[in-house]
Amino acid sequence: MLAVFDKSVAKSPEALQSPQSNSVSALKDGFLAQHFSSVHPGSVTVNLGPSGILAYSLDKQNPLLPRLFAVVDDIFCLFQGHIENVANLKQQYGLNKTANEVIIVIEAYRTLRDRGPYPAAQVVRDFRGKFTFILFDSGSKTTFFAADADGSVPFFWGTDADGNLVLSDETEIVTKSCGKSSAPFPKGCYFTTSGGLSSFEHPRNELKPVPRVDSSGEVCGATFKVDADAKKETTGMPRVGSAANWSNNI
Repeated sequence: MLAVFDKSVAKSPEALQSPQSNSVSALKDGFLAQHFSSVHPGSVTVNLGPSGILAYSLDKQNPLLPRLFAVVDDIFCLFQGHIENVANLKQQYGLNKTANEVIIVIEAYRTLRDRGPYPAAQVVRDFRGKFTFILFDSGSKTTFFAADADGSVPFFWGTDADGNLVLSDETEIVTKSCGKSSAPFPKGCYFTTSGGLSSFEHPRNELKPVPRVDSSGEVCGATFKVDADAKKETTGMPRVGSAANWSNNI
């Protein structure tokens, strides 16, 4: 799977950007989408307009960690993996028996967006299993993506030459446009447009970037570790006046 989000929709962490990255533009002339299609014939690409692109393929997928894609009310979601407590989550979100993991993620986000009772960290923490997901709400121009606490599903991110954020389950796809400004997505973490990167296991703590160094001694993006000594000023989402504004505080 592949997602490229314009920097106006998902601002890349500065620590992910390496000084000598050899990166190129992922979106210009459809560069990375075309490369993804060449690697995965028969893949599907979804144009999100100025916000970016999504692409997915069932080619070479792990049967134990299947890929799913769905669109509900202009909310797009890519999901890979398996959630163990599907039955409980269906009941929690009032979904029917046919709902699968990707529909559960969309409904969980929609509940969160529309004045849900739980903070984003709790919503992701309630997903028990091996998973990654990438969600884009075209109505509010909001992104929401995460990886499970054990990093069970391969998931990588990077920054291209234009400062756009690139995500994929294949490191080669990310480095094709991001070069050395790339890294594995931190396990046990989630990212939102308004809040940036956070740990859902330790939501009250700040994340500290740790530079990654390759075999030649050059910096290659960064990993992010929970800073046990640094607490966030706020831990919840403020209640605001409308559902539209509410999504801005996810």
